[in-house]
This record gives sequence, C-alpha cells and structure tokens, in this order.
Amino acid sequence: MNYLRHMAVFAKVVECGSISAAAESLSLSKSVISQHLKVLEQELGIMLLKRTTRRQTLTPAGTAFYEKCQQMNQLAQEAWEGARESQLTPTGAITITAPHALMGSIVAPAIGELVSVYPAIIPHLVADDGRIDIIEHGIDFAVRVGESPSSSYRQRRIGQFRDVLCGSPGYISQLDETLAYSADLSERLSQCDYVANVWQGKYVIHHLYHQSKTEPITLMMHPTRFADSLPTTQALIEAGAGLGIVPEFIFHQREQAGLLKEAVPGSYLAPTSVYAMHAFNNSMPLLVRLCIDAIESRLSTPV
Repeated sequence: MNYLRHMAVFAKVVECGSISAAAESLSLSKSVISQHLKVLEQELGIMLLKRTTRRQTLTPAGTAFYEKCQQMNQLAQEAWEGARESQLTPTGAITITAPHALMGSIVAPAIGELVSVYPAIIPHLVADDGRIDIIEHGIDFAVRVGESPSSSYRQRRIGQFRDVLCGSPGYISQLDETLAYSADLSERLSQCDYVANVWQGKYVIHHLYHQSKTEPITLMMHPTRFADSLPTTQALIEAGAGLGIVPEFIFHQREQAGLLKEAVPGSYLAPTSVYAMHAFNNSMPLLVRLCIDAIESRLSTPV
C-alpha cells in the first residue's frame, strides 16, 4: 500500500511540474513530498527525476515508470467513479432467489418493470422453495415467506399475503354438501384428499377464519398427494386431485378462469409475512435497494 502511495505522489509531481506545485495540489508539505520520492527511488534502486533549483526532468527509467503510474491512477479513478455511479444509476448484475409461489406472480413482474426503466440491470432470478444459503450461492438477496431463524443476515419485512384453501370446481361439487363454516367443518375437511407442497410436511394444520366469527377453526389435514413446487401443487389441485392452498394473488386469477374454487366460501387463512433477506450492512447497494422496493410495491398491489 505504501508503494501505491509513493507512486501516486510521484505521478502528481510529474504532472504538476514541481514538488512545490504537487505539495499544494495534495495539501501536503514539500518535505513530505520529497520524502515520498526519496523512499521510492531507494526502494527501486534507480533515479526517476533529475532535479535542480529551477526545473525537473524525467530520467529514461522515470519516463517508463511514470507511464505505469499514470495507468494505475487512471484505473483507480475509473474504479472510484464507477462505484459512485452505481449508487446514482442502477446497473450491473443482480441475483435474486424466491419461492415459486412468489417468483412468477410477484418477483419476476416487479423486476421486469424495473429493467424496462433501467435496461442496464442484468437480473438472474432463481426460483427455489428451499432456503438456500445466499452467501454460498452468490445471491444478492432472498425473498422469504415467513421470518427466518435468527442469523447473521438482515431481514426486512416487505409485505404479506394470504393462502386460500381451494379445490377444482369439480372436486368441490363432489363433496356431500356445500361446506359451511361450522363446528364440524374440521372433521369434514379432514376426510378430503389434500395436495401438499413438500415444505408443508406430512401433517398440515390450518387455522381457518371467517368474517362473521372471532375464533378460528383448526383444520388437521392429512396429505395424500405431494408435489415439490407450487406450480405442480396448483396443477394437481386444478386437476381435481384434492384440496390445497394457493396464494390469493394466484387463486383470484385461476378462479376467474374457472379453474379453482374456495373450499369454504367467506373464509380465510391467517396472513403470511414476506421478508427480504440480505447480508449487507448499512451500505446496501442502490440496485439491491431498488429491487427490494419494487417487490415490496408489487406485493402491496399484486396484479
């Protein structure tokens, strides 16, 4: 590091034409500038500048060395300006991971709209229902459903959504009677086939609320069909394989298309919080911050 400082001072002396001018430009004393040059020539074992009381000239070795110092300073300046520019205009690559439930309907559209405004952004979106390590896999930030166990990573709550307990219209119509919000609802629903995403496990518990009731009904569901992602789970439910949960922003679209129907009309599940997890401290890059803000905005007004 000292060598780099010596080289930068030497380049400044050459560019300014004198030690005095370089000292003024760098806000250093002439003795400090002279010491830098002395140490540099001693370390190199060559003379770089011929100095008299009136002028200074570069030696042949000094000329060649100055060209390299000049290149070094130019690269340093470009690095500095590039880093500052990245905090003014979002640009470059960013890797984001999110579960399938949020990637297609929330994350990808939000980032797509951002890229249309800032085309220099290069997103890499990774849909994964597992909680992959963001450092190990080079992830800039992860969108997570539910708060993660305490760790060295930072978490920011960016919104929430509700799941809808639903089935295909055909499956719902095959039930003995229209399901109503009543005391025996849990027992009746537990007898239905249930399509579970693998992250839900072998035993699924839902707390079902209703607009007219203050206390929820606890549902004990026993999955009989399993899938490894939301798209697959959704496809099974739409095909009539059983009941299951689908995020509300997907359910409403599929309901309008006539592919899904609420299992218990007028009921709802407790909201689930969504978090952005990252490893940055107080100096979060502009690009990361803008992407998180875009996803947060999309969560508040999903299409």
